[in-house]
Amino acid sequence: MLKLKVNDIDIEVEKGTTVLQACEQAGAEIPRFCYHEKLSIAGNCRMCLVEMEKSPKPIASCAMPAAEGMVLKTNTEKVKKARKGVMEFLLANHPLDCPVCDQGGECDLQDQSMYYGIDKSRFKENKRYVPEKYMGPLIKTQMTRCIHCTRCIRFATEVAGVPEIGAIGRGEDMQITTYLEKAMESELSANVIDLCPVGALTSKPYVFEARPWELKKTETIDVMDAVGSNIRVDTYGWEVKRVLPRINEEINEEWISDKTRYACDGLKNQRLDTPYIKINGKLKPSSWEDAYKAISESVSRTKSEKIAGFIGDMTNMETIYAAKEFFEKTIKSANLESREEKLYINTNKRINYLFNSSIEGIEKSDLIILIGTNPRFEATILNSRIRKNFLKNKTEIISLGNVGDLTYPYNVFDNSTDIIREIVENNHKISKKIKQSNKPSLIFGQSILKLKSAPYVFEELKKYLEENGKISEEWNALNILQKNSSTVGSFDLNVLAKNSSYEILENLEKNNYEVLILFGQDNLKFQKKNEFIIYIGSHGDKGANIADVILPGATYTEQDGYFTNLEGKLQKAYKASYPPGEAKEDWLIINELSSFIKRKNLYKDKNQLIDALLNYLKLNNLNETDFKVPEYDFKSEKIFTDEIDYYHSNVIARASKTMSECKNTRMSLPKTGTDN
Repeated sequence: MLKLKVNDIDIEVEKGTTVLQACEQAGAEIPRFCYHEKLSIAGNCRMCLVEMEKSPKPIASCAMPAAEGMVLKTNTEKVKKARKGVMEFLLANHPLDCPVCDQGGECDLQDQSMYYGIDKSRFKENKRYVPEKYMGPLIKTQMTRCIHCTRCIRFATEVAGVPEIGAIGRGEDMQITTYLEKAMESELSANVIDLCPVGALTSKPYVFEARPWELKKTETIDVMDAVGSNIRVDTYGWEVKRVLPRINEEINEEWISDKTRYACDGLKNQRLDTPYIKINGKLKPSSWEDAYKAISESVSRTKSEKIAGFIGDMTNMETIYAAKEFFEKTIKSANLESREEKLYINTNKRINYLFNSSIEGIEKSDLIILIGTNPRFEATILNSRIRKNFLKNKTEIISLGNVGDLTYPYNVFDNSTDIIREIVENNHKISKKIKQSNKPSLIFGQSILKLKSAPYVFEELKKYLEENGKISEEWNALNILQKNSSTVGSFDLNVLAKNSSYEILENLEKNNYEVLILFGQDNLKFQKKNEFIIYIGSHGDKGANIADVILPGATYTEQDGYFTNLEGKLQKAYKASYPPGEAKEDWLIINELSSFIKRKNLYKDKNQLIDALLNYLKLNNLNETDFKVPEYDFKSEKIFTDEIDYYHSNVIARASKTMSECKNTRMSLPKTGTDN
């Protein structure tokens, strides 16, 4: 530890700490524009100047490492004069358009000029003008406002892994731009908007929509993928205006994907706001009572074994648990399934379907093996962690098959299950790498769990890891990368066919069911014949198109709900707005439907439902299920990675105009499937 003095306060800091961090540790506030905790140090704005004993001039605290015996002052007249001088230079060419700037009200330059600036200007010359740059459908540019902090450049190069932004020209002619003036080909691109300390980079879809003080702010959870990024939803009345990241070092740090940020305009498009009943082949609006009556009549004349239910990809755990109780108590059917495809899942222990190394823990891994997965599109935030690990530790990354540009280099091996057999039989060089590594991470995608040889691949690799001490309390190398926000929660609630068989999905393919209830499920692939289909959901998408009765539900921003992310963390999404028209919260629809069919509510209120859910999780997560591993044989197959329609992966994203623009603009994005 280093001992130094800041404003006459003695402190101790770790070696490698910067002077800026030391000053903040002592309670002093240091203004800055270019410095950011997650980016490399640039030291080019000079706003963070402090006075150091025996130094003839103020020092840039962000770029100076703390040293033993330093004596620092952060609030002397010399420092104040230096900061005012820096601020005067920064404002010399800055346009006076705060009233029409979207950054107004949350602008670092505005705030710091108020506290550290000077009250007059000596600048008489014409201000510099920089033409606007094109950065795609998400980022609006007004580069005349740019103060050359280079945060956007460092983020694109270091975090996003797409070195497409840079500086051209020198001195007064210096400009920040994408080199070819095209959209940034990154799923993290819009984070530069949060990083920009002025209004040079702002949100294009949000332009001129609202001022920060007009918005209601709700801290909640993202459901666009299974990562569970922490977000803040800003609403104006009923409408969600924007989504911003919240800092959570364990999950998303302070970044979010572009889909998380901008799919929110899909919350107001193609919405279901009243019940519908299909009459003579056409859906017509109806009352809730008539819709419930039609469902009750259909259910009452159908045998329970001929009724099946399917859970959707963004369904919260309260709804899943209510659906489970509804099928067990009201319908008296065991045909409730959360998988939309035939995935092999061993539910005997919870570690069999979790990302056990954890999102934060992947940074500590010294060997990463990707098996049938493309983390860049399946879990963008997780992929940024893998890149961070590579940059910091030069960790070896292996993929079975070429899955395109992942923003970091990786070694490609043959995409065949033959390699898996060679690994577990110690006949492959990867076997030696796994044994020699202290903290390896094997990441299984859902694609490989769909193979006929999935039981062999999963069980044998798991057994191999256990035998070599790679699954223990200290480190668990077994990782399943789930795609959907509801998947882990559904498995925790044991919502899938008995012994994880494919019985329900096979019966669906054979059209053996007479009544289907879709709880926000829009991705089932089957040919409808004479099934009576009930859809409970928020959008007029694939599920509503085939439905005979539609019950309008709520989205994740319109109801409180628990979600369990891919590493097993239970998080709560909070209600930010309310459902449109006559739409209701999903659990309430199930409760009312149960009351109409059996004349008895499942729950008297939501608190009773939550208590029952949490008690079930507490008991179920402690006990092993009665899962029996099926008999399996080795089959030589190609390991493939699913083609992913990244910008249209769910109903909200498909209803989003912004996501459609991104899809059309970024047709040149790297391919998402495995190169066979």
